[in-house]
Amino acid sequence: MATLDKDLLAIQEMRDAVRRANLAQAAYMQYSQQQVDSIVKAVADAAFKEAERLANMAVQETGMGIPNHKKMKNEVASRDVYEDIKDLKTVGVVGFDRMKKVTEIASPFGVVAGIVPTTNPTSTAIFKTLISLKTRNALVLSPHPYAVDCTKEALEICRVAAEKAGAPEGLLHCLTMSSMEATQQLMKHPDIHLILATGGGALVKAAYSSGKPAYGVGPGNVPAYIEKSANISKAVRQLVQSKSFDNGTICATEQSIIVDKVIAEQVLTELKKNGAYLLSDEEKVKMEKLISPIPGKVNPQIVGKSAACLADSVGITVPEDTKVLVGMETMIGKNIPFSLEKLSPIFALYTVEDSTEAKQVMIDLLNIGGRGHTCSIHTENAALAEQFSVELPVSRIVVNTLSSIGAVGGTTGLAPSFTLGCGTFGGNITSDNITARHLLNIKRMAYGIKDVEVPKPEFLTNPVVESIKEQDSSIDTAMVQQIVDQVLKQITLNK
Repeated sequence: MATLDKDLLAIQEMRDAVRRANLAQAAYMQYSQQQVDSIVKAVADAAFKEAERLANMAVQETGMGIPNHKKMKNEVASRDVYEDIKDLKTVGVVGFDRMKKVTEIASPFGVVAGIVPTTNPTSTAIFKTLISLKTRNALVLSPHPYAVDCTKEALEICRVAAEKAGAPEGLLHCLTMSSMEATQQLMKHPDIHLILATGGGALVKAAYSSGKPAYGVGPGNVPAYIEKSANISKAVRQLVQSKSFDNGTICATEQSIIVDKVIAEQVLTELKKNGAYLLSDEEKVKMEKLISPIPGKVNPQIVGKSAACLADSVGITVPEDTKVLVGMETMIGKNIPFSLEKLSPIFALYTVEDSTEAKQVMIDLLNIGGRGHTCSIHTENAALAEQFSVELPVSRIVVNTLSSIGAVGGTTGLAPSFTLGCGTFGGNITSDNITARHLLNIKRMAYGIKDVEVPKPEFLTNPVVESIKEQDSSIDTAMVQQIVDQVLKQITLNK
């Protein structure tokens, strides 16, 4: 018996999922706000309860990150996201301006295609499920090939909880055959209405090229500036905590430290105190070859690995409690490995004369990858923080906190999200932290509130007619105009 091609099976699975999702979403559109909210709460509670198990699954399957850190991500994706969206009105009339007599009415997009990355597979799946359910959309997830099982399990937990709470069957799906062809066709399927793309640059570009509305995200290459007025011990402690969180797999994690020269020695001392290992020149060369064996490209094998593991792989001996590796750097460019987005606990460290030079270094780092994403500033100078926020080409500026957790809303007042827009700086349609608010069409019913008199039409006067009229005011203007028009028409025909 002939076996079917794997891609054909994957494409069939995708088509079946989209068909069922459309049918279920049509039914879900009829649900009340109360019904929707009870489903969303049930899913958030179920995902939160399984946060630890899903974290362990993700680390085991992908080989990336740290279990209890991934557990925190799952908790943010479930509990924090739920707390942020629970009171949002997403059904029927959601706003009314009495003065302008404009009523706002929420309408879902339809079926959402969700692309899930290998770095945050379970948390992203939970997050996209919650914001889709809250807005009466269906969801079809396409997991990363290296994270199919854990992504599927996260979605399954959400699906069971949703249906138990009354959601129609077929509303949530996860593709299981990890076919790039099926993912490409999913994004172009006529019954997909929106793409939420969180992943590598190629997939995000494919989402934008699909002809569908899409929220994609650019890469992060987050620069972190420690300005001379900063609380140095606190700043360094937060930087090391942030960089080592889940072994640097969040795209908003700091990649380079920029420090004023006058405090550089204090910063180096604090780095050592907090578990940072400063690479010698010889060790830095070894690490560069590991980071980027092909110039301009980061080695995917380093992503989410621990500092000790990375050091050991190139024959560098570091203390057991080493949290991050730090290389002193002076250059920036695609062919300078330490200046790239490394998604692992490896820092570049630049020293600068002052804030003017720091700002230029940050811009240069963002220009090689990371424009529009995030930057981090540690300072007690509020005016300087505001100045940097105005002038830097980023969408999030986190001040005196961990960028990795702060940018996704964990330690700041930003909307909790695992899809961070980069605005037109990074080629995205929005600079927001994507959340349920971005998955709604808002219709507007508007009453007339101003009376307008439409004036009678005025015709341009013909100079020939006006000239004849001046010679004899008794002549009928309309008749003369008619004769002139006929003569002009005859001249045109004779040509």
